[in-house]
Amino acid sequence: MGKDLFDFIENKSDLQELPLIIFNRLAEEFRKYQVTGGMPEVIFNFLSNKGTEQVEFDLQAVLNAYALDFSKHAETKNIPKITAIWHSLPSQLSRENRKFLYKLVKPGARAREYEDALLWLQHAGLVYRVFANTKPFLPLSGYDDLSAFKLYVSDIGLLRRLAKLPPEVILSGSPLYTEFKGAMTENYVLQSLSVQFDAPLRYWTSEGKAEVDFLLQNTLDIIPIEVKSAHSVAGKSLAVYDSIYSPKLRIRYSFNHIRPYRSRHGISDYRPKPYPTACIVGMHPVGQQNNSYIIVRVNYHRSAGIARMSVSVRA
Repeated sequence: MGKDLFDFIENKSDLQELPLIIFNRLAEEFRKYQVTGGMPEVIFNFLSNKGTEQVEFDLQAVLNAYALDFSKHAETKNIPKITAIWHSLPSQLSRENRKFLYKLVKPGARAREYEDALLWLQHAGLVYRVFANTKPFLPLSGYDDLSAFKLYVSDIGLLRRLAKLPPEVILSGSPLYTEFKGAMTENYVLQSLSVQFDAPLRYWTSEGKAEVDFLLQNTLDIIPIEVKSAHSVAGKSLAVYDSIYSPKLRIRYSFNHIRPYRSRHGISDYRPKPYPTACIVGMHPVGQQNNSYIIVRVNYHRSAGIARMSVSVRA
């Protein structure tokens, strides 16, 4: 993306809107990242101008290697179940309510029959399991609903390839790409935050009335997080959560700029309706030979009750 852009973001110390030209370039890079994911060889080849055909080849090679790992390292009885869960993930995530359903793995499937296979995928680092939480108190792990969870893929590029979603749909846009776009963005935010914080994320639900995409336990605070894949931030769930629990900090990821926000207590501050979602990355190596990488920091200023997102991109 160029050293100038890297230096601009690295040195930014306020929460003012990004210049539009910077915003648009970051949004473009985010779309590219949705295509490639964070696998070093995949991104290195992409940055070497080998095109999306090479990206598809590299990602499929990784998926093929995973399939071989299933057969080499898992118990024989679990191999078909692991494969079935793995290939069901695009269907699981394409639903508006992304709660994992065993019937989408196999009609009539039961949890006890597939738990070992699911744990194998977790322990192999291929999926994230996000449990439902109906009571956001400390510790979050004490209030998990172990019967309700969502399952995300460890890498957004692998999810896209597993779903057979063409790169052109993301790079050029399509009116048919809506619900799964939300799933891709959620998966991206989850994998990014998971490498920055020790505690696994949860999601919050309130008897079917409202649902917040993620809950993050950060030392003494529980932060509700809402993810929007575009500019629209309509929805009542975060407001419902706020009305019940009054958290110090709420985070909404979207493609909107940050803007001034006046809290219920009359204190003006800046809250993230954040930098474009492209900024919420975590740390992703993108090539070992040229030390390319993308870094995003989330700095929580407890006294001000705000979160600052900053992005560093070197290519």
